[in-house]
Amino acid sequence: MVYSLILSFTDWNLIDPAEFVGFANYAEAFSDPDLGQSLKVTLVYAAVSVPLQTVLSLAVALLMNVKVRGIHVFRTIWYLPSLVTGVAQAVLFIWVFNPSYGLVNGLLRLVGVEGPRWLFDADWALATVVIMSLWTVGGNMIIYLAGLQDIAKELYEAAQIDGAGRWRSLWNITLPQISPVIFFNVVTGLIYAMQTFTQGYVVTHNGGGPSDSLLFYVLYLYNNAFSFFRMGYASALAWIFFVMIMVLTALVFRGSAFWVYYESQRPKARKRGAHAG
Repeated sequence: MVYSLILSFTDWNLIDPAEFVGFANYAEAFSDPDLGQSLKVTLVYAAVSVPLQTVLSLAVALLMNVKVRGIHVFRTIWYLPSLVTGVAQAVLFIWVFNPSYGLVNGLLRLVGVEGPRWLFDADWALATVVIMSLWTVGGNMIIYLAGLQDIAKELYEAAQIDGAGRWRSLWNITLPQISPVIFFNVVTGLIYAMQTFTQGYVVTHNGGGPSDSLLFYVLYLYNNAFSFFRMGYASALAWIFFVMIMVLTALVFRGSAFWVYYESQRPKARKRGAHAG
């Protein structure tokens, strides 16, 4: 990391000796239109995919938390797709969303609908990658399921005695009790989404997709380092990205004080109040 910070102040093509250029790489980054496009694609992807993954994985976890015959089989079925990630996942969905012979458009033709070009259409490419990201909700489902099963049953029994229905119990008991789990998945999901690379690299064959609609930030960084041989500029992009992720994570942590509930905080608050009295 220290070496990459030093390289960010140089012009180095991986072959010739590095030349010190000061803050020139950082100045170029703030006026680079391709960098602006990659940042836009990445932020839009993160802003859409993370909430969708959070809601869907939590909904599936609530369904998988019921006690019915064969529930372990359904949990396994939902979890298994999360084992197929990275390049294998990208290759799978290239076939699924192929406009000519893909599974999705094939099913749409059966009902008389001509599907879009998906990954080959600038208006649909990013939305298609967002859909691809929902393939692995089973991983977060397991984490939510562990949090749901850790909630004391006495809380639901007391709420039932007070006349609370299922939705009221969900809002006032379930969600507050698992809010630390939601917070964990949101933070890790945000960091993972910001670092999206494989989908853009494999789907677009190291390009940016139609009209750079899949030019993710990390893909643009990679291209500068290993396609354009601008390692100094790529190092500057990496450090800018590092600061961005740190700021976003800090904002999420700061906002967690308003909605994340920790059981251990309540006794401490009472103890401080009694001591002050």
